[in-house]
Amino acid sequence: MDEPRSVGGSDQGPQPTDLLLASVSSCFTVALAYCAARQGVELVDLRVTATGVYDGPRFASVRIEVSSGCERAALTQLITAAEKVCYVTNTLRRAPEIEVALAEEPNRAEVPDA
Repeated sequence: MDEPRSVGGSDQGPQPTDLLLASVSSCFTVALAYCAARQGVELVDLRVTATGVYDGPRFASVRIEVSSGCERAALTQLITAAEKVCYVTNTLRRAPEIEVALAEEPNRAEVPDA
Protein backbone atom coordinates (compact mmCIF):
# COMPACT_ATOMS: atom_id res chain seq x y z
CA MET A 1 0.00 0.00 0.00
CA ASP A 2 1.25 3.48 -0.79
CA GLU A 3 0.17 6.97 -1.73
CA PRO A 4 0.80 8.99 -4.90
CA ARG A 5 3.93 11.14 -5.07
CA SER A 6 1.70 14.25 -5.08
CA VAL A 7 0.84 13.59 -1.42
CA GLY A 8 4.22 12.36 -0.23
CA GLY A 9 4.09 8.69 -1.20
CA SER A 10 6.35 6.78 -3.57
CA ASP A 11 3.50 5.54 -5.83
CA GLN A 12 4.65 1.93 -5.40
CA GLY A 13 1.27 0.41 -4.59
CA PRO A 14 -2.46 0.97 -4.35
CA GLN A 15 -3.85 3.72 -2.15
CA PRO A 16 -5.83 2.75 0.95
CA THR A 17 -8.98 4.02 -0.77
CA ASP A 18 -8.23 1.73 -3.74
CA LEU A 19 -8.12 -1.17 -1.30
CA LEU A 20 -11.45 -0.11 0.18
CA LEU A 21 -13.05 -0.11 -3.28
CA ALA A 22 -11.43 -3.47 -4.03
CA SER A 23 -12.98 -4.81 -0.82
CA VAL A 24 -16.39 -3.51 -1.87
CA SER A 25 -16.24 -5.05 -5.34
CA SER A 26 -14.69 -8.36 -4.24
CA CYS A 27 -17.16 -8.89 -1.39
CA PHE A 28 -20.09 -8.06 -3.66
CA THR A 29 -18.73 -10.51 -6.23
CA VAL A 30 -18.62 -13.25 -3.58
CA ALA A 31 -22.16 -12.36 -2.49
CA LEU A 32 -23.39 -12.57 -6.09
CA ALA A 33 -21.69 -15.93 -6.60
CA TYR A 34 -23.20 -17.25 -3.36
CA CYS A 35 -26.71 -16.13 -4.34
CA ALA A 36 -26.32 -17.46 -7.88
CA ALA A 37 -25.28 -20.87 -6.59
CA ARG A 38 -28.27 -20.98 -4.23
CA GLN A 39 -30.63 -20.05 -7.07
CA GLY A 40 -29.00 -22.32 -9.64
CA VAL A 41 -28.02 -19.42 -11.90
CA GLU A 42 -24.80 -19.61 -13.90
CA LEU A 43 -22.94 -16.29 -13.87
CA VAL A 44 -21.28 -15.92 -17.25
CA ASP A 45 -18.46 -13.38 -17.61
CA LEU A 46 -19.24 -11.71 -14.28
CA ARG A 47 -17.64 -8.31 -13.76
CA VAL A 48 -18.07 -6.14 -10.68
CA THR A 49 -16.45 -2.73 -10.28
CA ALA A 50 -16.67 -0.14 -7.50
CA THR A 51 -16.02 3.55 -8.04
CA GLY A 52 -15.88 6.18 -5.32
CA VAL A 53 -16.52 9.90 -5.50
CA TYR A 54 -14.23 11.84 -3.17
CA ASP A 55 -15.58 14.52 -0.86
CA GLY A 56 -12.62 15.80 1.11
CA PRO A 57 -11.11 13.04 3.26
CA ARG A 58 -13.95 10.56 2.56
CA PHE A 59 -16.07 9.10 -0.20
CA ALA A 60 -19.37 10.92 -0.74
CA SER A 61 -20.65 7.92 -2.67
CA VAL A 62 -19.64 4.52 -3.96
CA ARG A 63 -21.14 3.04 -7.14
CA ILE A 64 -21.05 -0.70 -7.78
CA GLU A 65 -21.56 -1.78 -11.38
CA VAL A 66 -22.36 -5.39 -12.20
CA SER A 67 -22.31 -6.96 -15.64
CA SER A 68 -22.70 -10.54 -16.77
CA GLY A 69 -23.69 -12.52 -19.82
CA CYS A 70 -26.59 -14.09 -17.92
CA GLU A 71 -30.18 -12.96 -18.40
CA ARG A 72 -30.70 -9.37 -17.22
CA ALA A 73 -33.81 -10.17 -15.15
CA ALA A 74 -31.96 -12.97 -13.32
CA LEU A 75 -28.99 -10.66 -12.70
CA THR A 76 -31.29 -7.99 -11.26
CA GLN A 77 -32.72 -10.53 -8.81
CA LEU A 78 -29.22 -11.68 -7.87
CA ILE A 79 -28.13 -8.10 -7.19
CA THR A 80 -31.09 -7.62 -4.83
CA ALA A 81 -30.25 -10.86 -3.01
CA ALA A 82 -26.52 -10.04 -2.85
CA GLU A 83 -27.23 -6.64 -1.31
CA LYS A 84 -28.73 -8.45 1.67
CA VAL A 85 -25.70 -10.69 2.34
CA CYS A 86 -22.65 -8.61 1.36
CA TYR A 87 -20.76 -7.88 4.59
CA VAL A 88 -18.74 -4.95 3.26
CA THR A 89 -21.58 -3.00 1.66
CA ASN A 90 -23.83 -3.65 4.65
CA THR A 91 -21.08 -2.40 6.97
CA LEU A 92 -20.69 0.79 4.94
CA ARG A 93 -24.46 1.37 4.73
CA ARG A 94 -24.76 1.30 8.52
CA ALA A 95 -21.49 2.83 9.58
CA PRO A 96 -19.93 0.98 12.48
CA GLU A 97 -18.63 2.71 15.55
CA ILE A 98 -14.89 3.23 15.05
CA GLU A 99 -12.55 3.46 18.00
CA VAL A 100 -8.91 4.45 17.69
CA ALA A 101 -6.80 3.60 20.72
CA LEU A 102 -3.18 3.44 21.68
CA ALA A 103 -2.10 -0.20 21.98
CA GLU A 104 -0.76 -1.31 25.29
CA GLU A 105 2.98 -1.84 25.33
CA PRO A 106 3.98 -5.47 25.49
CA ASN A 107 5.49 -6.66 28.77
CA ARG A 108 9.22 -6.33 28.50
CA ALA A 109 11.51 -8.53 30.51
CA GLU A 110 13.28 -6.41 33.05
CA VAL A 111 16.97 -6.03 32.44
CA PRO A 112 18.90 -7.30 35.53
CA ASP A 113 21.18 -4.82 37.23
CA ALA A 114 24.82 -5.28 36.30
